[in-house]
Amino acid sequence: MDEDELQRLFEASWPDGRKDGYRSVLEQSFTWVTAHAPAALVGFVNVAWDGGIHFFLLDTTVHPEWRHRGIGWRLVREPAADCRGYLHVDADEVLMTSFYSPCGFKPTPAGVLDTRAARSE
Repeated sequence: MDEDELQRLFEASWPDGRKDGYRSVLEQSFTWVTAHAPAALVGFVNVAWDGGIHFFLLDTTVHPEWRHRGIGWRLVREPAADCRGYLHVDADEVLMTSFYSPCGFKPTPAGVLDTRAARSE
């Protein structure tokens, strides 16, 4: 994986796109999937895991110029075939309804604790 190319994709796709040090994230991943157009990375998803039966989709990204062509669906569905257990995703309600549910995900209750906020108080 070319980290500079991945950074360019993140920067083009997300307002806070830069993710420095992503190589160490990839070294701990279960797998990741990429999508390429001629001479360009246009899609990416990372799959983290707990070493057992829980897998987590992270950083699902499709370049804005390549969206709505089925690339995101493939990025999400392809690693699902390799995961033996539960594939989790954290998404807001709009993204869950418009994208992840059609990919086969079912909304579930979940909780999150923002530990960054707890440290700053």
